[in-house]
Amino acid sequence: MTRKTRIRAALVTAAAVVTAATVTVGVGVAGPEKSPRPTKKQIASLFDAWNAALGTGDSDKVADLYAKDAVLLPTLSNEVRTDRAGIVDYMDHFLENKPVGKKVQTIVTVLDDNSAIDTGVYEFTLTDHDTGEKSVVEARYTYEYEKRGGTWKIVNHHSSAMPEG
Repeated sequence: MTRKTRIRAALVTAAAVVTAATVTVGVGVAGPEKSPRPTKKQIASLFDAWNAALGTGDSDKVADLYAKDAVLLPTLSNEVRTDRAGIVDYMDHFLENKPVGKKVQTIVTVLDDNSAIDTGVYEFTLTDHDTGEKSVVEARYTYEYEKRGGTWKIVNHHSSAMPEG
């Protein structure tokens, strides 16, 4: 092997080693694949899923949308709900009125890839289960969402009737 051939072989080998090291480091740095940052529209649509769950009349389906450690400060109860049983209990009573929600004003803040806040004003049309009479309750709301196990969950939900109402 000539001196020129040995130098060329050494350069090719060195280039291969550098390339392999760069690829290996790149894979190590990249880590697990991240999910794309949610859009404001995607976060706002989580209310639609919650409202649809209300429409089933099944308090367990509604409670499934909350994290296990969620906090619910409900509109029509003075009791703070801090576990699934409390959330189901509230929903059992709330769903008796066949609530149909509609957002009036929405402000979404995406905090990062796995957390967001949806706050604003919504109104619920309620139907009295004894008389069938309908009433509308306008309330302020805040939903704090976290992505857990690949699924968006409500971790904090505050709803309070408008003070002027």
